[in-house]
Amino acid sequence: MWLLGAGVSASAGILTAWDMICRFKRELYITQRKVSPQSVADLSSPAILATLDAFLAESDTLPEPGAPDEYSALFEATYPQEQDRRTYIDHMIRGMKPTHGHLALAALLRATHCNIVWTTNFDHLLADACARTFDTTAALNMASLDGTLLAGEFISEQQWPIEIKLHGDFRSRRLKNTSEELRHQDAQFRRQLVDACRRFGLIVAGYSGRDSSVMDALEEAVGEHGAYPNGLFWMHRGEAAPFERVTRLIAKARAAGLEAGIVRIENFDEAMIDLLRLLQDIDTSLLRAEGQERRRFSVAPAPLGKKSWPVLRMNAVRVTRPVNCRKIVCEIGGGKDVREAVEAAEGKIIVARTRAGVLGFGSDDEFRRVFAPFGITEFGIATFEDRRLRYDSQERGLLRRALVAAIARTHDMEARGRGSADILAPRVPGDPVWQDLRDVIGGPIVGSVPRKRDITWREGIGLRLDWASDQLWLLLEPRIVFDGGSEETKAITADFARERTARRYNQMLDKLVNYWSRRFAGQNLRALAIGDGLDAAFDVDRQSAFSWAAKP
Repeated sequence: MWLLGAGVSASAGILTAWDMICRFKRELYITQRKVSPQSVADLSSPAILATLDAFLAESDTLPEPGAPDEYSALFEATYPQEQDRRTYIDHMIRGMKPTHGHLALAALLRATHCNIVWTTNFDHLLADACARTFDTTAALNMASLDGTLLAGEFISEQQWPIEIKLHGDFRSRRLKNTSEELRHQDAQFRRQLVDACRRFGLIVAGYSGRDSSVMDALEEAVGEHGAYPNGLFWMHRGEAAPFERVTRLIAKARAAGLEAGIVRIENFDEAMIDLLRLLQDIDTSLLRAEGQERRRFSVAPAPLGKKSWPVLRMNAVRVTRPVNCRKIVCEIGGGKDVREAVEAAEGKIIVARTRAGVLGFGSDDEFRRVFAPFGITEFGIATFEDRRLRYDSQERGLLRRALVAAIARTHDMEARGRGSADILAPRVPGDPVWQDLRDVIGGPIVGSVPRKRDITWREGIGLRLDWASDQLWLLLEPRIVFDGGSEETKAITADFARERTARRYNQMLDKLVNYWSRRFAGQNLRALAIGDGLDAAFDVDRQSAFSWAAKP
């Protein structure tokens, strides 16, 4: 049998418990501090999350960040009335469709490889998946808080398959999602869960282990004779350690002589597809048809050894961008006029001219100082729209310049703009911090051009921003950077660069892309490092993108 948490529905677009916690914090902050929602719109920003945590730390009634009851306490504080909580859940899951993982689990249920699914989720995704897989809505027997006796009857009479909703169904009048409600899990459900754990093994997926009542039942079952006869396995996503209560449960099960362990996975969908490949008697026709209708993206694992995947390594690393920027409307001309105004005032801001106004990053005082002579009529905030980032727009150019500024400032590099790209090189190539680059190159990273000694060269990197798979990517292009050249010497420098890079085949380029991607990786990379106004903060992934061989 299986126990499912909110994580299994994340790829369907339903918020996870962590996402909901962040949103609850934001709602409480906006309501009590009476601030603009735009000021805390970017929940991916570590600075904003720190602000929200600091605000909640002042409360005497709410738990500390990361506490087991954080989700339930914040939910109740944000929506005190049960009807409001039900409306929130209903709105969150409305229109969602089952994912590959749900369809794969439904296929396991149909093949009787699994008979019971316990879940803390309110959604209907597994039921919808079963309706499609069994071609009827009558195949899945479901018990919720309104029918706790049904669960026992279904199990005792072996009316498989069964889905049991521990916290209620979104269509039910009873939902468990506050501290008091979760603290007192229905006694009958708890007893039935413990009894079921004595008869069946258990796989847990997408569940954090935050609910004490559920975890108490799982731990109680460990002490029962013959519990978990087919093992206890907890699927865990990510590199971070599981919740402490989970680690303790697995350790207790192992100490009792049970087969138990934590299974690391990329995500629920991928894990289920991989599981189906191990079974020969599963009808996957629905999944294959679904795969033709949907595009399914997966995270390619890092390469291990010379003969392992990936087939191709990309020179792109994923970038998490800021959501908002400053917006000023004033009586100024086009982009050239804006650049000249910033240069004349020696403004420490990063800007772009759009039809909506002047967009940018920097302190409020700097923006007012630079643009006050042009009669500011609006001083507000703009939100970046995905549709404007899909092509080389002014907004994407602004983000690129801000990201380049953040990288150059963080790593002491000199940046030069070249159209839609930027070229960076170490400001002091002889600094010991660049020894790793010298090791990768296998020699010096700075020198003079032999045919023109007054021209110097440095190992550098070209940076561009591009859009693919509904997100921004930073493209890395290792190259040679020249100082002191001119139009007359352009052919000489081009020949030198070609000769120096001619033997950089796959292995060398792989090392260079690996070096630069790991050097630039980091969280909360800030363009200006200012204490007020709006700064641009980026997260840059450590691992570049890979292609991954499709499996039949």
